[in-house]
Amino acid sequence: MSDHNDFSDIHIESSLPKPWEEEVTFNDILYDWMTRAPWLAISLGAHLVVFIIIAAIPWHLLNNQKDTEFQAAIDQAPEEVFEDPEEEIEEEIEEIETEEEPILQDYEVSDHNETDDQMDYESTEGDPDFLADSPFDEKNFNDVIGIGGGAGGKFGGRFGGSRNLRAAGGSGTEQALKDGLEWLKQHQSGDGSWDGDGFDAECGKVGDGTCDMPGYEDHDVGLTGLALLAFLGDGNTMMQGPYKDTVTRGIKWLREQQDFENGLIGDPRGHGFLYNHAIASLAICEAYYFSKSPLIRGTAQKAVDYISRARNPYGAWRYNVPPDGDNDTSVTGWMIFCLKSAEEAGLGIDREAFVGGLQFIDEMTDQQGRVGYNETGSWSSRSPQNEHYPKEKGESMTAVGLLCRFFLGQDPAKNDVMGKHADIMRKQLPEWDPDGFGCDMYYWYYGSYAMYQMGGSRHWAPWNKAMKKAVVESQRRDGDMKGSWDAVGPWGYTGGRVYSTALMVLCLEVYFRYAKVLGAR
Repeated sequence: MSDHNDFSDIHIESSLPKPWEEEVTFNDILYDWMTRAPWLAISLGAHLVVFIIIAAIPWHLLNNQKDTEFQAAIDQAPEEVFEDPEEEIEEEIEEIETEEEPILQDYEVSDHNETDDQMDYESTEGDPDFLADSPFDEKNFNDVIGIGGGAGGKFGGRFGGSRNLRAAGGSGTEQALKDGLEWLKQHQSGDGSWDGDGFDAECGKVGDGTCDMPGYEDHDVGLTGLALLAFLGDGNTMMQGPYKDTVTRGIKWLREQQDFENGLIGDPRGHGFLYNHAIASLAICEAYYFSKSPLIRGTAQKAVDYISRARNPYGAWRYNVPPDGDNDTSVTGWMIFCLKSAEEAGLGIDREAFVGGLQFIDEMTDQQGRVGYNETGSWSSRSPQNEHYPKEKGESMTAVGLLCRFFLGQDPAKNDVMGKHADIMRKQLPEWDPDGFGCDMYYWYYGSYAMYQMGGSRHWAPWNKAMKKAVVESQRRDGDMKGSWDAVGPWGYTGGRVYSTALMVLCLEVYFRYAKVLGAR
């Protein structure tokens, strides 16, 4: 500490102006001369010379000059160094207090903001640099996986840039994306949710007629999460964007569905409730990532804690809480992405879950690179209620496994199995085939993000070409269904039109929603 202070003093002295330097130099010369004279002569001569010098110096002029120089420096310093930053800070604080905070307060739910609970969550400090345009595109995430440097998201890294869809391979998708988001906005229920089987109550706002193809009523939590992810992926948050009110209302509704005691979002009905919880939790974590609002921190943390309790010890996830030892790749994929988003948002997570999840994916991967559902290399199961698709022979689990590997830090340059995953997927590209097996939108979603991370002419280029054709050309352009997609394919009957539209919008956001987590290739 003392060394630091000495260094600071030296630095300050050397940087100050020295109008008295000529006097010091003269005295040094005089002293050198006096050391060569007898002591009595030195004393007498020194007093005489000093008296003459003092009398001859024009002190009034020097004082005026010094006063002018130092006064000018003092006058300039506050303007250049201190005053401007203080004005900027005051303006930013005033803007947040007058514009943003009332919006968030309007949606406060008292059960989720108890004093003790809020103090516990706020004790973990967040990183102000997390205010980026898309999750996982910043240095924070890349540091976790040891590569450094962000690659930029929708706006090229930070707010205020521009999205270049043509350069990213998304040319021709802009209008389809816009229409899809508008359809979702216009079919949001008054309470802020997206109603799987009752969204047609909102028809008539986009065009004439009534939309068909509803989903199951017990998936409203998951569908609301998917729709919110579509808006968040396009840069809309609770604080900015043309759909910020839509996002805020949706987050408010999800918060109201949470059990304050255990953190579960929605009801534990059926074997799919963990899907709903995971997707809703992912949306809330991404919303918190952007806003850092204390009003949703507690909701996000409790939801993440529930996910941690749902994991099998040393394993992954499936349908039951408490876990019963069963795991499957589909549920595990959603859980891994939610936990990664929570980690990026500064929430508390159990990092051992990443270890267990990756080990399970390894166990499910066969020698050819196919990732199984709940057995090594197995096909994904389909509900017996859907006679048209009793068994899926697609590669959706392979896509889930590949994308999980990316976000858990694996690199295809160092892990050959990732190339095997992508080679298998390249043989089954997206194709709009509503009467056959083709339209597995769940597979298209995971596959698009995984292949985008792979990059290159071998994997991403053919996938992107097929995906754009299948998605853009199949979008409805008539009546009130304009901007939506028909609920076809293996899971369309359960999620309905909201499910298919949200997933297809997410596919069109692949060019900017996440950065290249291992750098552009």
